[in-house]
Amino acid sequence: MSALLSDTALVFGRYARQTLRSRLQMFFGVLMPLLYLLFFGPLLTGLPLSSSGSSWQVLVPGLLLQLALFGASFCGFGIIVEKQYGVVERMRVTPVSRLALLLGRVLRDALLFVFQAVLLVLAALAMGLRAPLPGVLIGFAFVAVLTVALASLSYALALKVQSPQEFGPVINSVTVPSMLLSGLMLPMALGPTWLDVLSHFMPFRYVVDAVRAAFVGAYASPALLYGVLVAVAFAALSVTYGTRAFRRSAA
Repeated sequence: MSALLSDTALVFGRYARQTLRSRLQMFFGVLMPLLYLLFFGPLLTGLPLSSSGSSWQVLVPGLLLQLALFGASFCGFGIIVEKQYGVVERMRVTPVSRLALLLGRVLRDALLFVFQAVLLVLAALAMGLRAPLPGVLIGFAFVAVLTVALASLSYALALKVQSPQEFGPVINSVTVPSMLLSGLMLPMALGPTWLDVLSHFMPFRYVVDAVRAAFVGAYASPALLYGVLVAVAFAALSVTYGTRAFRRSAA
């Protein structure tokens, strides 16, 4: 365990330093959700989007998870570049734990997107968001867990493909339907019944509903419980699969 923690800290430190040297990455990562907040949010002000909470308490949780969904899903591009420059090949011959190679990366990603989520919430507060602090912190926790899950799958996929031209279309074919069917922008209950029913087969739907419940202070609601169970199970399965992908790549 001590070796795993040491290796994870080593890998995390390497990629954290890379991120700190790339301020544009941090800026452009939060730019799209900020644009939605600035240009789409005011259109929803005062509209009855939910039986509880304001329009900001509906929109901002979705934007937080959109940040994790799109940002973490494309993390694998970094490994594709590393493969082209031989970085992954050199890591294969080191005694570093394969789990640490994954955890160091995804923990860096989680920290980055939580930082961007904080910036997004601060901007939303300036525009009119009012939410309890525990609910906002729960939202940040969901961003971190979802980032760990999606980044793990993204890295696993990136180890299998040979070029960005293969990687990009696969990610887009998953993230866009996930955004539309999970109700990130607007609650699915506003749509037709068939679409609402179909969205219940999308795991992200439960995570979105959970964060919205947290933002209105409904900490004991079934929506929050289901969201926690789905997020934790998804993260556990994703990290397990990602670790196996790193082990197979080192074989």
